[in-house]
Amino acid sequence: MMARIVLNETSYHGAGSIREIAGEAQRRGFKKAFVCSDPDLVKFGVAQKVLDVLDGAKLKYELYSDIKPNPTIENVQTGVAACKKSGADYIIAIGGGSSMDTAKAIGIIMTNPEYADVRSLEGVAPTKNPCMPIIAVPTTAGTAAEVTINYVITDAQKRRKFVCVDVHDIPVVAVIDSDMMSTMPKGLTAATGMDALTHAIEGYITKGAWAMTDMFHLKAIEIISKSLRGAVNNEKDGREGMALGQYIAGMGFSNVGLGIVHSMAHALGAVYDTPHGVANAILLPTVMAYNAEATGEKYRDIAKAMGVEGTEKMSQAEYRKAACAAVAELSKDVGIPQNLKGIVKEADIDFLAQSAMDDACRPGNPKDPTKEDIIALYKSLL
Repeated sequence: MMARIVLNETSYHGAGSIREIAGEAQRRGFKKAFVCSDPDLVKFGVAQKVLDVLDGAKLKYELYSDIKPNPTIENVQTGVAACKKSGADYIIAIGGGSSMDTAKAIGIIMTNPEYADVRSLEGVAPTKNPCMPIIAVPTTAGTAAEVTINYVITDAQKRRKFVCVDVHDIPVVAVIDSDMMSTMPKGLTAATGMDALTHAIEGYITKGAWAMTDMFHLKAIEIISKSLRGAVNNEKDGREGMALGQYIAGMGFSNVGLGIVHSMAHALGAVYDTPHGVANAILLPTVMAYNAEATGEKYRDIAKAMGVEGTEKMSQAEYRKAACAAVAELSKDVGIPQNLKGIVKEADIDFLAQSAMDDACRPGNPKDPTKEDIIALYKSLL
């Protein structure tokens, strides 16, 4: 079996690590940054923390913030035009998955202009050139977009999201500074944290999983399970734990893929603009139960990593049930809705299910679903 691992050239971890951005830019000979961040992070001064570092080092930059929570093709194309006009030679992405996904798509098109329509990047895109260099600074502890080779764009016209997988889009530098995450409100902390847990669990049971990624995912499950409740309460140890746990999960799943929790969540985000982490969190326990029969003894490991005691004495049925219950309990404890009532319209379920079947994450699921299976999963949560 041949396996591949793609990670950042360099990553910095710990409170205050954004101070390293200036040195990295200078050592690499960068002249001007195209800074991608979402409007709220600009409005509330979070992005300014990085801009202050650039100002202090007298480094030039231009700010772009025309970014939606579920970034669209238009956001990307507008960003490409702005990036060209700016004369920048590198990108700094500040934010959650939305800012980083937008930055990745912009960076790829800047060096591979034949993909300017954006839609042609769907799936495993055969781009020829590495994207414009990106320094990624996450402000949420969840997506791990700073260490992945994936990004997701919304096609508003077709009411669908599409996943792009490209080794050329990975940021050259990731700066994981828990201080940049300290202003996240409780709801966002909970949603992005459950997104990170979904990455770790789906990555651990996906068809492509292997020894090295199993190591990453189990450790991520352990750290996230211990840290998320504290992070939601804005405790320092919880914030720092989530910053690390979500990154480790990204080291794994980026290289082996995910499953139908993400496929189904992408459909919800495209149709209803449902926050990605919330969609994942609602779906995860139910889809775990559906997948259980195809996971061997892995749910015993998941339950143990989440702090369930006595797993070594449990039967297969017991530890599978315990793993699903531990996830559902954590989700409930941090305030995630427990069903899709008020989100999904029954008339849309057929379209949602087809979108999930067509999604790039679906083939990695440990159990091969039919469209009817996915319809039943959506309906079970209404």
